[in-house]
Amino acid sequence: MKVCLIAVEIFAWGKFGGFGRSTRLLGRELSRRGLEVTAVVPRRGDQESLETLDGMTIHGYPMRWPFAMSGIFERIDADVYHSQHPSIGTVLARRARPRATHIVTFRDPKEWSDWWVEFSNPSASRARVVLSWLSEDSPLTRSAVRRLDHHFVAAECLNPRIQRIYGFEESLRALPTPIRVPDEVAKSPRPLVTFVGRLDRRKRPERFLRLASRFPDVSFVIVGAGQDREFERALRRDFAHLSNVDFYGFVDQFLSDELSDLLGRTWILVNTSVREGLPTSILEALAHRCAILSYVNPDRIAERFGYHAAGEDFSKGLAWLLEEDRWRDLGEDGHRYVRDSFDLDRSVDRHVEIYRQLQTARAGNPTGNF
Repeated sequence: MKVCLIAVEIFAWGKFGGFGRSTRLLGRELSRRGLEVTAVVPRRGDQESLETLDGMTIHGYPMRWPFAMSGIFERIDADVYHSQHPSIGTVLARRARPRATHIVTFRDPKEWSDWWVEFSNPSASRARVVLSWLSEDSPLTRSAVRRLDHHFVAAECLNPRIQRIYGFEESLRALPTPIRVPDEVAKSPRPLVTFVGRLDRRKRPERFLRLASRFPDVSFVIVGAGQDREFERALRRDFAHLSNVDFYGFVDQFLSDELSDLLGRTWILVNTSVREGLPTSILEALAHRCAILSYVNPDRIAERFGYHAAGEDFSKGLAWLLEEDRWRDLGEDGHRYVRDSFDLDRSVDRHVEIYRQLQTARAGNPTGNF
């Protein structure tokens, strides 16, 4: 079976977002199961128009000319085109190959209030936010998405948003993000609190650093890099005096186990972002038995497996989690949740099962519900 993944990014060539990480991991694992996998993504850094990565064939198109995807989709001729969130690529793939199977996984659907947050706190520029809206959420994209063969969500909590945006009457089934779940971890003997994410304005890493200033006896690690280099330099400069903070910088989890080792030692993961879908970093932290301290609470994940800092009360939440080692049992509960719902092998096997069912149904032999 030939599967084409359509994504706005992949974790390579200098791009390191959660969407890109999920796309690369899914493509790698599908390839390992014998599927012929291609991915179509914007070309970045020193990426060539045609690359090989983890068993996948990667087609890159000029970021400023997405309509170049039309010819790419015609040449690929896949059985299944799977959009890792809606984009103009979803539209062009359906036009180029209308007889193929087309599906989408909604990862971070945005209403007007969400787009305003993005516009007010741009990672790179406000012009880039406008271009993202045109690709992901224009009337053209919405219309094409409604007509796809099947729709899924990355998390159940996204359904109300999806229903408001697209007018779907029924909730969509979840197609979980693959997460590698380690059997064992070795926690740090000293309290260790970690932030994993882009050092961008919407992620609000400065709140994590202010939290560190209030807990001098706790070790804090901040992992990630920013798209706005000046913003990142200002963070490092303004908080350089904190002796209990370690700036790790960017860690490529496809090249080493450094991030997994760090999460294995971490007690609590902090997410200070003003808005999210269901962050991959939170799922990975839970897989490593970390408790969660977070402003966002998708699928009630923060309140179930940590502390939901709805009132920006991160200090209160951290103190509560550290008190009587509450973080430990919450982290164990989170580990079981991710193991049962997002385990890498189960998740990828679920993708393969759905692809095969959709192909069978298209051939005129329906196999029931997904």
